[in-house]
Amino acid sequence: QVQLVESGGGWVQTGGSLRLSCTASGRAFSSDAMGYAMGWFRQAPGKEREFVAAIRWSTISTRYAESVKGRFAISRDNAKNTLYLQMNSLNPEDSGIYYCATRPGSSDTNPGLYDYWGQGTQVTVSS
Repeated sequence: QVQLVESGGGWVQTGGSLRLSCTASGRAFSSDAMGYAMGWFRQAPGKEREFVAAIRWSTISTRYAESVKGRFAISRDNAKNTLYLQMNSLNPEDSGIYYCATRPGSSDTNPGLYDYWGQGTQVTVSS
């Protein structure tokens, strides 16, 4: 089992920044973190959950949705088992609940391929 806890969401005006954190725990992750990939997804009201960014824990290789490239940065702190998402130049279209998720192996943009999810953190960007 893997437990994920997100934090860092909130309210910000257009053009502002937020940093999300996601801390992973559980024997499976702690004993083999390098074997996992982690991702950030978001879901706005009435819309499907969509991919934002992902990172492979071992290689630190990253991938981003086109809509956030150049504005968001995903990173991880291996010593803290913590995933981050630095979000800059936010706009109202970035609003939604942000979830972190993890899966063994390589990263993927398909949320259906992730095994473990956090509870989500709300991000609201006002115009």
